[in-house]
Amino acid sequence: MTQVPHADTRTRLLDAAADLVASAPGEEISLRAVCDQVGVKMPTLYHFFGSKQGLLDAVVVRGFELYLAQKSAQESSGDPIQDLRVGWDTHVAFGVENPGFYTLMYGKVRPGQVSEGQSRASETLLALTRAAADQGRLIVPADQAAAHVLVTNIGVTLRQVVLATPDPQLSAAVRESTIAAITGTAQSGLPEDDRVGIHRVLEYAVARPDVLGEAETQLLTQWLRRLAAHP
Repeated sequence: MTQVPHADTRTRLLDAAADLVASAPGEEISLRAVCDQVGVKMPTLYHFFGSKQGLLDAVVVRGFELYLAQKSAQESSGDPIQDLRVGWDTHVAFGVENPGFYTLMYGKVRPGQVSEGQSRASETLLALTRAAADQGRLIVPADQAAAHVLVTNIGVTLRQVVLATPDPQLSAAVRESTIAAITGTAQSGLPEDDRVGIHRVLEYAVARPDVLGEAETQLLTQWLRRLAAHP
């Protein structure tokens, strides 16, 4: 009778592939090396994953599980714009610390195909931009704002992965210009210091609506956004 591979073998194969991806970012992994590390033959790997792409897809799922676990561990500040900043920094840090996973997750794509992990990460981001839109703090639709944040966040992270050098100053600069673009503060003719000051007051008020009251906070938000966008 043919022996059926044990389900635990799948986990061991996936662990071995993830280890190889992590140890050699951007390099092609050898299926034979994965099998040798686990002590099984190639047919066993194909039994569980079907192909090399099937194995890599499973590794991508593992990467997104790690990434989303980090995201979910963060407590909300109550301010969606500030949470966008924290989410941005978490995204960059994950890519810099896990270049092997990140390269597969966001660097190697197939046109027209979006993984479940990518969709879940995008929904988390969209929830924040929708919350910001509900507070009247965006000048673009929530889905457009989420896309703007995501593509710039990925670009900044991939640059640091490619160069293998963290660049927190660049990341912070692009992050703030991205937030300014979706909130409208970048369109103001005011001096930079004034725009920053208005934006900080706006964020403070929205994060603490109990101080002025909900209606008053909404009115103040409208006034501050009008001032920030004044030419």
